[in-house]
Amino acid sequence: MRQLSTRSGCPGCVTADHTRRGFLQKSSIGFGWMAALGLLADERLVGTTASASDAVSSAATPRPLDRPARAKNVIFCFMDGGPSHVDTFDFKPKLAEKQGQAIGAEAVSKRSQSAASRVWLGSPWKFAQRGQSGLWVSDLFPKLAGVADQLCVVRSMVGELPLHGQQALLTHTGRILGQAPSIGAWVSYGLGSENRNLPGYVVLNNDWVPNGGLENFGSSFLPASHQATMMRAKGVPLDNITPREALDRQTRKLALLREQDQAFAPQTSLPGAIEGAIANYETAFQMQHLVPELTDISREPEWVHKLYGVDSTDEHQRYFATQAVRARRLIEAGVRFVELTCPSFDGNNSPWDQHSHLKQNHEKNARVTEQSVAALIVDLEQRGLLEETIVLWAGEMGRTPHTPAISETSGRDHHVDGYSVFMTGGGFRGGMAWGQTDDFGNSVIENPVTIHDLHATLLHQLGLDHTRLTYRHGGRDHRLTDVHGHVLQSLLA
Repeated sequence: MRQLSTRSGCPGCVTADHTRRGFLQKSSIGFGWMAALGLLADERLVGTTASASDAVSSAATPRPLDRPARAKNVIFCFMDGGPSHVDTFDFKPKLAEKQGQAIGAEAVSKRSQSAASRVWLGSPWKFAQRGQSGLWVSDLFPKLAGVADQLCVVRSMVGELPLHGQQALLTHTGRILGQAPSIGAWVSYGLGSENRNLPGYVVLNNDWVPNGGLENFGSSFLPASHQATMMRAKGVPLDNITPREALDRQTRKLALLREQDQAFAPQTSLPGAIEGAIANYETAFQMQHLVPELTDISREPEWVHKLYGVDSTDEHQRYFATQAVRARRLIEAGVRFVELTCPSFDGNNSPWDQHSHLKQNHEKNARVTEQSVAALIVDLEQRGLLEETIVLWAGEMGRTPHTPAISETSGRDHHVDGYSVFMTGGGFRGGMAWGQTDDFGNSVIENPVTIHDLHATLLHQLGLDHTRLTYRHGGRDHRLTDVHGHVLQSLLA
């Protein structure tokens, strides 16, 4: 804290060893200090232990909800790279009828990789109406077709830029440039924890960092206690999780560190950051006892291993299935937000990014992930957890319904003018599709949905009003949805 420069010997003046905080406390009967409290309380700049602790209190204590919640937890299955909407949930028979014909100038979009000379490309997979609801699902997803009546599909998502990094950041943070907390961090901050001994936000990573980098999972200006804890698929899930010294020695070290940090925090302009670090240390200490047990799925019955695909001969499927089982176990243990990333293989920059060899690589992606996602839905329902858990399946974009030329290696390029995601559980209506793209899946013609709308709706189901879940930073109140977002009431049961 910088010191005030004052004249010595001035009766009633603030002496040189007083801080600016002290000056505000003593000047004008303390009204300056009261004003500072009001301006800075939400930004966690007030240098008292109590208010600094408030910055991280939500990590341990559930906050009052804005409305009755339909869901308590979220599992986000992130399909990085952009699954093709016209090959999964958005049936477009005209693509096959017009295959090989030029799309023409009227179909060119500035927000996708397109040109008038490109040609329409039909889907190599057959579609059928599934379940009692008649939801269209392609043969690419036979397991998800089996739970079609549980799925709430949005077929009219609209993005901003046809670039992986920017769209991944938009999907996670609501900003194409990042520099904002991830939705998982916002949920952790907004709801607090159901288990004081585990983090509120966990990313079950599959041994690579998706486009957009670690900002996808960060807490940014929110207290550090809300950033994601990352657990890997291969080897030890979390580094340094096994204690290397006696419990009593660790306890004494942690107590000393806490004492030193609490003494230091009031002297800084951002005591919340220090309190966040303290909370993280204490959570990490408790995780030593819980994480090894939670991540060890060997005690799960054989039918669970078969259901998820843990017994697969494909190592990528086996690792993804292992993480999917862990996702359910973490939700059972009280973790608020769990994200499950898609494995990268064969040197792909993004797993679902098939600019060529669409059929070959989309089929491998589906084989690696689809069984486990469907199993997660079935398993949660059998355990009575699906009603209070939202499962979100989404990539950051879709794929173009056209291609430069027809060949055996044809693929699809980046597309944000209309793509599909789905939710299930947590009060979402099952067996329905919302929104519509044109006859070719090229652009949205009915009920466009933005990422902000999706975020607002997820928060709504968790009992949080997206316009009220704010955090003071940089002189203004920030929220996940910024100044945008509408709750999609038509999707809700």
